[in-house]
Parts: sequence; structure tokens; C-alpha cells
Amino acid sequence: MKMLNMNKSRLERRIVGSTNRWRFPKEPFSGDLLALSQMCNALSIDLDDALKHPSRLSISKIQKLFSENFNNQAIQSLEPDVILECLGFKWELHQPQLFQSETLAKLYLGALIQSTNRSLGEMNKTMQALSPGKAKEKSPFKKMIISLRINDPSVTRVAFATALKNLYISEVEINADDAMAVLASANILQFSSLFQKCVDTMIKALTPSNIKNFYLAGCRYKEEQLTKACEKWLEMNLVPLLGTQLHLRHIPQDLLQKVLKSPRLFTFSEFHLLKTLLLWVYLQLNRNIQVIPINETLLTYFNSFSKESCFLDRDIGYGWISLFLSLRLHSITSVKDLEELRNINFFPTSWLIRVTANHYYSEYTTHSKTISIYGFFFELKGIRHDTTSYSFYMQRIRHTDLESPAAVCERSTVSLRAERLVRYEIRAQALVNGRWQEFETSQITQKFGFIKPHCKSHILKVQSVGAPIYVSFAIIFPVS
Repeated sequence: MKMLNMNKSRLERRIVGSTNRWRFPKEPFSGDLLALSQMCNALSIDLDDALKHPSRLSISKIQKLFSENFNNQAIQSLEPDVILECLGFKWELHQPQLFQSETLAKLYLGALIQSTNRSLGEMNKTMQALSPGKAKEKSPFKKMIISLRINDPSVTRVAFATALKNLYISEVEINADDAMAVLASANILQFSSLFQKCVDTMIKALTPSNIKNFYLAGCRYKEEQLTKACEKWLEMNLVPLLGTQLHLRHIPQDLLQKVLKSPRLFTFSEFHLLKTLLLWVYLQLNRNIQVIPINETLLTYFNSFSKESCFLDRDIGYGWISLFLSLRLHSITSVKDLEELRNINFFPTSWLIRVTANHYYSEYTTHSKTISIYGFFFELKGIRHDTTSYSFYMQRIRHTDLESPAAVCERSTVSLRAERLVRYEIRAQALVNGRWQEFETSQITQKFGFIKPHCKSHILKVQSVGAPIYVSFAIIFPVS
């Protein structure tokens, strides 16, 4: 038994299909031994040596072998070596540029070996015999014809031509409108440098009109850098920008779900975020609408459904429950907003009861001026000291200090407590040269009174040349 365990790795083989041939389960031996033997014979590689040194079969090493032999030759002096048949066109290409594409390199090497009956070793000796000074001499290999079939509908003839042009000229500009089609072409060609160039172009050109297609392209080609950039862009622009545009209807639900769960999502208040999400639902159900509806239109629409059950409990709304579960409804503290929440008959009664029961512990109240939380009044302040220096803080004020106390206190109680324990955090995000810079305080627990310095929070100082700056105040009242 001990001897069998020692030899287990060598005997780890399995039978493939009805041919009863042995194959190794791990790369690079993905085919059977007969196929491996035939490959080694074609490449003039010893079979035993290949089994000991599998890296010799790497396509990247073969590409390097050819590209090094041709990289000193002037393109203008060479006749085309390859004719590529693709998308109904014939494209003339040269060997030095061909090997930038892994797909074309594999097609060319396969056709070359099959047509010349030479091993790679023999072809290498022939190439080495050509010195750079003999660049004008005719290639020792005849012109090859290779074919490439493309099934990706995103690839257009113009985009494919642009991709092939980049084989020769690396400085070719990629237009943002064509970047997605060129990206698809670069993916087909396995042209890594062009693929990354397209990704960089798309990240810099994100807008409400293209974020859907760019995000889906990132998912299709498994390009995490692009999908993350789309998520980050939407975190900053979902409420302030897309919340007022028809492009909101095109945001995929899975992307919207990720953004709603992100701690970096910016919103003026949780109620603003709720209205944006209600608008998204409305636009999904009314595809022919070409004008952003006013708030009263939204309320009327959702109130038009039967009162027997709320919207999210119906079949039409059940698939969107996960989106609204991502909201922090307990952060909606305004009496007026809470009444509107109950009147639209959108949420299950159990949700509204839970929000009301936990209302005392609400958090993440965000506003631009004065806010009222359970009888406590705070002023949120942002000060610009110069073109690059900003500071943000909050301070507790008396209700009698308000310019219009009746308007604020009409439906709110006024707490007479001299001090209140508050846990808060201040965050700011600024766009600098296309990248978001983040600034934040730690979570701070502090007693707020009416007399300085106890009425004022810690100050978040921001040094940035970016604009705009989005600031969020997260506030929670611990038990005290």
C-alpha cells in the first residue's frame, strides 16, 4: 500500500472516449499520447524530452521565436506574408505584426507547419540565415492564407480594421463611441495591449448613455477593471445625475444592486435614493415614457394599484424586493416623508412597522443645511477656505436659533435635554483627474451640548483641487 501511494502521481491517468487511449489529466497534456507524439514529430521535438520539459510546447515561446527573427525588418520592404480571410474581407498582414495577436499567431503557425512540412527548428534556421541587411529579400515561406470566423455580434468591420491597424501603429486613437466594438475585436484577436487600451478609453469616457453597454462588455469579457469602474461611477452619479434622466431605465438590475449595497454610494438623503429607485421601477414598467415624471405622477401611479396588497407583494414587484431591502429606510426621519412612504402602498406593512419601531435609532441622515432628529437640531456646514482647502463639520443648535423655527418644529418635538450622546462619521469624495479621492473621519462618539466647544463636532479637512465634492454625514443616537 505504501508503494502504491508513492506512485500515485505517475499512475494518475484516465481513459478518454471509446479509443481506449490514455491521457494525462493536467495541462499541457490535454490530448492523448498519440496526438502528443504526432505534435512532437511535426515540431521535431523528442517525445521523452517533451514529457520532461512541457514548457517547450508553449505557444508563447514559439511566437517569441518568430517575432525575434522579424522584428528588425522594415515593413515597407516586405511583401505581405499572410492573407487573413475574415468578415467577408481579405486582409494582408506581415509576420512581425502578426505575432502581437495570439489568435492570428496560432492560426499562422498551424497553417505554416501543415503546408511546408517543416519543423519549427528548420524554419528557425532559415530565419536566422537572413541578416537584417537582407530585409529586402523575399521571404523563404510562401504567402499563407488563414481564415478566422467571428461569432461575436459586437465586432464590426470598421472596428476589426482598427484593431488590425493597431498591429502596425500603436498610437492609433480609439474613439469612445467605437471603443466597445474595438474591445470585442481585440478580445477575438487576443491582442492584449489593444484590449487594455480600449478598457482605459472606456473608463475615461463613462456617461449616462454608455454605462450600461460598457458594464455589460466588462461582464462579457470578464474585465474586472472595467466593471469596477462602472460601479464606482454609478456610486457617485446614481442620485445626483441619473436620478433626473431617462438613461436611468437602462441600468441593469445586478449593477443597481451592487451600487445600493456599496458604503460609498452618494445620496443627498435616503429619501432621495428611494425616489430614484421608485423612478427606476416606474421606467421599467412604462417603456414608452419619454419624459421624466414629476413626483406626484409617481405617487399616483403606485397608488392606482389595488389596496388589497402592496406593490412589492404582487407578482409585478416581487422580483425587485432585493433592491429595496438594500435601502436604509430607517434613515428617513422626516414626518412628511414617512407619511408619503405609508400612503403610496408600496412597502409591506411589516416593513413600515419595523421602521417606525426602530425610528429612534435611525442613522445616515444626510442634508445640506439644518436637520432635526427627535427634537435635536444640528447644522451641517461646509466651508471653502480657498481653491484647494475645505472643511466640513456639524454643530448642535437650539430650536430658537432657527430662522424659521415654526416651519421646522411644526411636526417635530423639541428635546429639552442639555446633552446628548451622538455617534457620527463625516465622509467626503472629490473627483481629481478622473479618479475619486476619499476623505473621512473615524467613527466618533461625542456628547453634544449647547455651549462651545461641546456643541461642535470634529472637523473633516479636505485638501483637493477636484470638483465636485460630495459630503455625507452619518449620525446615530446610541442609548444614553
